[in-house]
Amino acid sequence: PRSPAELNGMVLLCKVCGDVASGFHYGVHACEGCKGFFRRSIQQNIQYKKCLKNENCSIVRINRNRCQQCRFKKCLLVGMSRDGE
Repeated sequence: PRSPAELNGMVLLCKVCGDVASGFHYGVHACEGCKGFFRRSIQQNIQYKKCLKNENCSIVRINRNRCQQCRFKKCLLVGMSRDGE
């Protein structure tokens, strides 16, 4: 497993789900799960199923896999981009 990303001895958290970040990925501090999810989303140009909760799902570590549309939307909202590598 990768060691957590740190800044001045403080563990950094994933901007998408709040899990422990593994580094700076696609322009933001992100965990391995969100890094891989975003990479697959953009490489495969995936169109996710429409959100059943008005595109307003809370994306946190324990439920980040429940709504892929909202997770991808949050990736973009926090600044993840193909160019941000």
